[in-house]
Amino acid sequence: MSFLSPTLRMENLSTQPIMSLDHVPEAQRYNKQNIVAQWCAPINGKMYRIELEHGTTSGRRMIWVNGREVLRRDWMFKLVGEDTFQIEESRCIIRVDPAPGFKYEYSLYIDGKPHAQYTEELTRKYRLWLCTCGTTEEYRIMLKLDTLSLYVNDELREEQAAFVNGGTDTTFMLQDTEFILQARSSGNKHDGIVHTLLVNGELVPEAKIQEIMQEQVSILQTT
Repeated sequence: MSFLSPTLRMENLSTQPIMSLDHVPEAQRYNKQNIVAQWCAPINGKMYRIELEHGTTSGRRMIWVNGREVLRRDWMFKLVGEDTFQIEESRCIIRVDPAPGFKYEYSLYIDGKPHAQYTEELTRKYRLWLCTCGTTEEYRIMLKLDTLSLYVNDELREEQAAFVNGGTDTTFMLQDTEFILQARSSGNKHDGIVHTLLVNGELVPEAKIQEIMQEQVSILQTT
């Protein structure tokens, strides 16, 4: 007589060890405590959070982008090396190198450039504003300068600029909040066009992309 349910009878049990996490739902595979390195970077007007798991005892290496698994290697005997993955059209590489004291160094490259260099160059191509309306609504406004593409929380918006005295105003509504993106001439060649953002008539200070790259703010926590 067997006390096992039909699905748990000995003849139905696998004789092979489970050596991957495929049987575990993705939401349960993600564990913030397992993250050993984290980077944030704007790519094509969208903000991406890139995280690495590096199990030195399990041999598992996992890469997460905005909380979604994009690469997993189980039971790796070589704990150093590099892994390549794509974010949109950008080629990304995470390198794991040995460090003194049986430790490891982690580096991210985007389109062949180190993360620090990549983000430094991006600060000259984008303008960024972060604002909270009320107690719950958070918005990340990004303007790509070469195309004047406007992104709100990673979504491209089709907005028309209106000519005004001294420049242009781009007005749009989000919920019950009025946003006005102003473009004005600085009066000198070095500064060029100055962009400012008004939310319900109040000036929002510009955020520095490099300053928020490593901050764990909720605006970066894509669900």
